This record gives sequence, C-alpha cells and structure tokens, in this order.
Amino acid sequence: MTDSHESASTSRRLRLTPAMADVRRAVREWAETGPEVPGGLFLVALSGGSDSLALAWAAGLELPKLGFGAGAIIVDHQLQEASSEVAAHAAEQATKLGLNPVVTKAVVVGTTGGPEDAARFARYQAFTEALHETGAEGILLAHTEDDQAETVLLGLARGSGPSSLKGMAQRDGRYHRPLLSLPRATVRQALGDADIAWFEDPHNVDPSYARVRVRHTVLPVLEENLGPGITPALARTADLFRADSEALDSLAERIFDRVVTRRSTNTVRVPVADIEGEPNALVSRVIRMMVAAAGGVAPTYPQMRQILALVREWKGQSAVSVAGASVVRKDNSILVSGAPER
Repeated sequence: MTDSHESASTSRRLRLTPAMADVRRAVREWAETGPEVPGGLFLVALSGGSDSLALAWAAGLELPKLGFGAGAIIVDHQLQEASSEVAAHAAEQATKLGLNPVVTKAVVVGTTGGPEDAARFARYQAFTEALHETGAEGILLAHTEDDQAETVLLGLARGSGPSSLKGMAQRDGRYHRPLLSLPRATVRQALGDADIAWFEDPHNVDPSYARVRVRHTVLPVLEENLGPGITPALARTADLFRADSEALDSLAERIFDRVVTRRSTNTVRVPVADIEGEPNALVSRVIRMMVAAAGGVAPTYPQMRQILALVREWKGQSAVSVAGASVVRKDNSILVSGAPER
C-alpha cells in the first residue's frame, strides 16, 4: 500500500492554517448544535482516504473537549488486493488520532443494484452492527460540498425528482455529515497542512463508476463552460429542494394520519374523495407512504403515473403492481396490499 500524499517533516511545529481551522470549526459547530444526546459516542466512518481521515483528525481534537466520545468504524469491502492492509493502516491512524473504540469489519459485497449500491448496502449494514456493538449514538460521514453537488447531478440525470435533488442532509437519523458545507479542496488542504498522509482509493478514479465520471468529467466541463461556482450552486439547490420537500412531506404525513386506515395487517385504504382534491405532489407522497405501510417499495415514476390515474382518471383500470405491493381502486377507495404474510 502506498500513500498518495507524502508527509513533510514531522519535526517542524505545525501552525493552525485556515483550512485546518475550517474543518475543526465545522466539527465543533456540528457538535454544539446537532446531537440530540449530549456526551454520546460517535463513530467516524473511516476509509483512510483524505475526507474521512480529515474528519477523524478533527473529531479526535474537538469532540472530547465538548464532552463527546469519538471512535471509528472501518469497513473492509474486500474489493481490492491488500484491502485488509488498507483497513489495518486506517485503524492504526485512528488510534494515533485518539479515537476509541476503533472497530474494523470485513464485509461481503453482493451484486444487487450494481457495484456502488451493493457496496453501500454492505457498508451500512456494518455501520448498523457497529452502532449496536459499541452503543454509539451515531455515525459521522465525511461527505463534502462536492459530494452533495455530485449527488444532485446524478439525481438530475436519473430523473429521480425531489428525493434525489434534495441531496444529503447534514443530519439523517443516526447519520451525520459535519463537513457537508465544506469544499473537498479545503478538507484535503487541512489534512496536508496537518502533515497526515492518506490513502487514495483507486475506485475514486475508476470511470466505470457514474460518480467518478461526474466528478472528473461532467463537473469540470460545466465549470469550464458555465463559469466557476457550479459546485456550491448545486449544493445550494439541494438545500432549497430539501426545505420544500420536507414541508411537503410534513403536509402529506398529516393527510396520511387523517384519512388512511388499515384494513388488515398488510392492506391500507384511503377514500378517493379524501385525496382527489389535493395536488399531485401531496397525493403521490401519501401513496408512497401507503405502499411503505403495506410493506412495498416506493413506486417508480411510470408506476406513480398509473396510480395517479386511478385517482384522477378512473375508467375501470386494473391494479398497478409495484415491488412488494399492489395498488387498486375499489368501491371509490384506493387499496394498497402488500405480499401476504407466510
């Protein structure tokens, strides 16, 4: 294993540079305003790469001063030669940075959903196990402003709607992203200024991954042709979409609670008259909640158009099948039924 960034002499005295101060401040501000449980333990999701290592460095310095515990979870995806060595080195760095406990988990990455989704699924399973085993309150993820911009562009390309365009939240349940407002360049600069060497994952430059193509090809082309500032503009777009989406979600939840009833263990019902006067943005959300309540998977865009037609353009259509559930209109009601329990 080789490091992509060579440390300068460790003998010279380090000074606090602007980049170092920015990263430490971001972690401190998150700790002062974010966690619901004061003094809890948080695990940094550490890969050994620059972003996660900078987060680990800052967390090790700032969290104990504010009464929080700072540990690390290292996931070995076993997708590269010598991945175990990379994981072991990351664990060693975490310990040197004062993080405790340091948990390493080797996972088997499946094939469902493509390589990126499969790796993410395996990684989050390992996170869940680490939370349970250590009693930690949450996981700190090192996503940056650049990651946010890439997420928005990928969502646009896939036609994913607000669910993707709102990007990633700084706080999402037990997952937290203290560095989400910082550019990747600042995070890397901070780590270099701190004389800490990092591992460069070859997957980060592998063009077979869509996110890598966005990072190294699409965003630079946009910057070149539309001018600088594309990345922060896309991140702001995510913030605006998230605020609107959360407001609509809240309204839809109120409608769901008021008009949706459960017919059986895996079947929910709503009278058409109770939702047909609402805009599609709310009706579609209520339907998604009903599908989830019945044990199904959120409908695709074409499926949702068919479901909305059951509400708006009723002509005796047959049921709409979605993954894990069926949506049908019967007796002037929309019924969503999941797969029968065995």
